[in-house]
Amino acid sequence: MDNLHAGAVDRTLTDEQLATRAKAGDSDAMEELYLRYRQPVFRIVYRSTRNIDEAEDIVQDVFLKAFERLHTFREQSRFSTWLMRIALNLCTDRARMRQRRQDLLEREADHKLAWSHPNPPDPMETVQQNAFHEAFYTALNQLPDHHRQLIVLRDLEEMDYAQIAEILGTSVGAVKLRVMRARRAFKAKLEPLLRAIGELE
Repeated sequence: MDNLHAGAVDRTLTDEQLATRAKAGDSDAMEELYLRYRQPVFRIVYRSTRNIDEAEDIVQDVFLKAFERLHTFREQSRFSTWLMRIALNLCTDRARMRQRRQDLLEREADHKLAWSHPNPPDPMETVQQNAFHEAFYTALNQLPDHHRQLIVLRDLEEMDYAQIAEILGTSVGAVKLRVMRARRAFKAKLEPLLRAIGELE
């Protein structure tokens, strides 16, 4: 899909109009939707995984699944919302698989610690990241999926509450409450790590 080139499609069409055409098998419409949303989807997925190769794999899966399921898309919701929901679900699935693999490795190695890091960055990333960022993402990865997704959407992607509510299929009030709880949980994970590297007294 990365080899796609700009198709002969009217760029002024809305996402929903393109989705309708894509449902009917219009490959140019599919291509335009992919080009519009590849980067936003990649950004959210990468913030959740912190692994470029895994993020690229998930992005491909997101669009494959979206185009396979276009018949389930209802125009009363926004295409972007529907697509982001698929991306979050796939991130959750991958995180669970990764955690299961990690648990298995720990049992086999008979580690004393529950885990050291669920998704170790590659050496190049480690060189680029300072201690604060390492602590930040270590704490983020320790959060349960529902808390981590809210921190990514609200604080890293800076989406507004209404948009998050639409993606999650809930009310703005519920999202605000969940974000507050997620931030509290994140703070509890992050503060000890920051103290360990001297960022907090």
